[in-house]
Amino acid sequence: MVSYKLLTPEDVYFSGGSGSVEEPLEEPVEEKPANSPLLEKKTVCSASTSFIALGAFLLVVCVVWVIGTVFWLRSPSGQFPHRPPSPASGSASASTVVSAPSREGLACSGVPENWRFDCYPEKVVVTRELCEARNCCFIQVSSGKKPIKDGVPWCFYPPNFPTYWLDALNDTDLGFTAQLKKSEKTYYPKDVETIQLDVLYETDSRLRVKITDPSYPRFEVPISVPNATQKASSPLYTVEFSKKPFGLIVKRTSTGTVIINTTVAPVFYADQFLQLSTSLPTRYVYGLGEHRSTFLHDIEWNTLTMWARDVAPMEKTNLYGVHPFYLGMEQGGSAHGVFLLNSNAMDVVLQPAPAITWRTIGGILDIYIFLGPDPSSVIQQYLQVVGSPAMPPYWALGYHLCRWGYNSSDNTWEMVRTMRKYGIPQDVQWNDIDYMDRSMDFTMDPQNFATLPEMVKDLHSHGQKYVMILDPGISSTQQPGTYWPYDDGLKRGIFINDSSGQTLIGKVWPGLTAFPDFSSQETHRWWYDNLQRFHDKVQFDGLWIDMNEPSNFLDGSLKGCPSNDLENPPYTPGVLGGSLRAKTLCASALQKTSVHYNMHSLYGLLEAKASSSALKMILGKRPFVISRSTFPSQGLYSGHWLGDNRSQWTDLYTSISMLTFNILGIPLIGADICGFGGTTTEEMCVRWTQLGAFYPFTLLLLSSDACGCICHYHFFFFNHFNCRFPNDEKTYSIDRQFLWGRSLLVTPVLDPGVSYVVGYFPKALWYDFFTVSSNGALPLFACFAKSHFGETVKLQAPLDKINVHLREGAVIPTQRPNTTLWVSSGQPLHLICSLTDEGTAAGDLFWDDGETIDTYETDQYAYIVFHVAKVIVPQGFVIDVWFNTEIILSQWSFSSDLFCLF
Repeated sequence: MVSYKLLTPEDVYFSGGSGSVEEPLEEPVEEKPANSPLLEKKTVCSASTSFIALGAFLLVVCVVWVIGTVFWLRSPSGQFPHRPPSPASGSASASTVVSAPSREGLACSGVPENWRFDCYPEKVVVTRELCEARNCCFIQVSSGKKPIKDGVPWCFYPPNFPTYWLDALNDTDLGFTAQLKKSEKTYYPKDVETIQLDVLYETDSRLRVKITDPSYPRFEVPISVPNATQKASSPLYTVEFSKKPFGLIVKRTSTGTVIINTTVAPVFYADQFLQLSTSLPTRYVYGLGEHRSTFLHDIEWNTLTMWARDVAPMEKTNLYGVHPFYLGMEQGGSAHGVFLLNSNAMDVVLQPAPAITWRTIGGILDIYIFLGPDPSSVIQQYLQVVGSPAMPPYWALGYHLCRWGYNSSDNTWEMVRTMRKYGIPQDVQWNDIDYMDRSMDFTMDPQNFATLPEMVKDLHSHGQKYVMILDPGISSTQQPGTYWPYDDGLKRGIFINDSSGQTLIGKVWPGLTAFPDFSSQETHRWWYDNLQRFHDKVQFDGLWIDMNEPSNFLDGSLKGCPSNDLENPPYTPGVLGGSLRAKTLCASALQKTSVHYNMHSLYGLLEAKASSSALKMILGKRPFVISRSTFPSQGLYSGHWLGDNRSQWTDLYTSISMLTFNILGIPLIGADICGFGGTTTEEMCVRWTQLGAFYPFTLLLLSSDACGCICHYHFFFFNHFNCRFPNDEKTYSIDRQFLWGRSLLVTPVLDPGVSYVVGYFPKALWYDFFTVSSNGALPLFACFAKSHFGETVKLQAPLDKINVHLREGAVIPTQRPNTTLWVSSGQPLHLICSLTDEGTAAGDLFWDDGETIDTYETDQYAYIVFHVAKVIVPQGFVIDVWFNTEIILSQWSFSSDLFCLF
């Protein structure tokens, strides 16, 4: 049995500058029972014997000290392995995060609670008998009859639990490769005894660690990732290896911060159970979507399950999308990211050590580590792997209006006319499935929506757009020859099959349905053909793709699902419903690329890819697609909305955490303003609309009663993730405010019946954005506050106001708003600058025609950088303002007014 022991220079490999590795000398380690006494009984000896022994001992100590000193002086700095000290009692503070404890010589009772890694994660009441059958430690922590959910595990791995050891480590052109072996099987079936480790130094800031089965090909996520061709020359990271047991340690070279340390728990690699645990250098962890939670994740025994699921947003539940990527903020303001490229059902466990466990039931362990060092750099490095989000059409950033239950095109049209009558901005009108004939895709209700084509033409004549919903389920019960999408799809073989090879039949809104297999290119062509045929009737401008987890009103299929390892794996993550087929398709269903067991959470991504491609061909312009289910690289093809939220103040607050999707590479993100389910109030709807004006994607669900209260919240621009105060730890957990771009701080009201809000202002000079001149022409800024150390301020917030503050040193381009962005875009630009104490400001502007595909790649855009400086005489009076515009690339001319605050 392999025992864990303290890492020493003799049993650790290092990746030095030359990449050379020396084979360590192995010494036998005498194993002792886990509960053996720390001090063994000594035999009595004579005084002379004692003096001789003492002298010999001192001589040995001196010799060891001299040899050790010589080796230490000859060794380069930073070459000794990570030696984790024992943690202090209680949770580690944010500024004094402890490292993983040594595992050598620890009995079960010696493993600190925060460092206990769950040996029995199944959703059962674990007993001593069940636990010890797995050769694990059992210590009852709470006084109850069963463990507290998401608490300290009662059953956990002992220090000597068998795991892999490093058998051989060899240099490669990109890093290292090794074989990891184990001699004892664990408790999950089909244990892989020999696995392959590849460590790839892809760029100076990106390390890739890939663990595969060298004897059997396993499923790998079919998205495009960069292939490095040469080893990074000056990496920001240092990699170390523990030989026996195997461990991988990744450090930030500049600070020595340990980013990854897998020696804290055993590695598992069975056919349907893969698990890797590592210590964390921080308690500040973000990302890991899609879950309804705070922006900053709780690490107190928090299990985040990932498996795409149709369910109204709720806490502690797997939701629509899957994003196994996190960003961590380290002490001192540095940041790193970790991405597990895996699409199988998984649990991600955060515990207060702090530590994280990745537990998935298929595929491979394909891990990317990003070194930043600042948060924005981490996001950019992640996007270099999964793909940068596509530029949406300009109109996508305007106001969208939608609700389920218009019931007719005339009612929809009347709502549009009402918006125009009151001068309320509206760029886009949507329809839910009530426009369809019996809820069937690519159809139109011939009675209630007969005037839909004329309504869309009217929208276009007013510079407005139309978006329609589509669900993936295709009705399978129509008479042959009467419903072309199903007849043609069946002929072309584009539907997902059950395990017997027959078309899998489920049930959604139109009744019994078949599901297109978007992993097949033939399905993409079929999807385009159907969209083109319908566009010939109704000239839609964008697509809203819903129910694409995929959702199913049945569990699996009309015929059920077979009983096999795919449907009933040895371990099932904590998915809602308790099984992989709950309200979706059978895990054993057959798709072009692989079984649904592997492909399930990719369904929304692949449908978005097919939809984006089809719209490009049909319209010849930038596509607009909003998808409910998402996966890494989704931003290349679509945006996302938060699904079927409720008209509750809690949903208003949790919508701010959508900023997580900016971290995940999907910046075109929004929520149903005023809520989808339940009954809203005027106060809630007004507050939500104030906040929603700053959503990157603004979707209004409201009646004409609330229209008069919101007409002056107009301006909007494309948002992306910014962490502009990485050294201010007070900002790390704030999710009731957010920074819009680089300079606008938004502090919304999120509670009923209040006329004020409390906001935190990081160290800077801040101006109230909505202080206007008497004629209301341009903002006339008043100095709001200069925050020297970061201050909490009580702000007045009557019902007609949302607090927005502008940070010093900014130049903000603005335009006078109008009823559509198309009309607004033709008006002059105004440049608003807020000077620093030194009298400087800077900003930039990207501008193109708002619809042409790939304007950046083909240089059909303008990028303008603004610089402002002022000269001050000794008495402190302003005598001049110098304004410089640097046009990087432009095919347009501009006229603008400059308005500066001194």
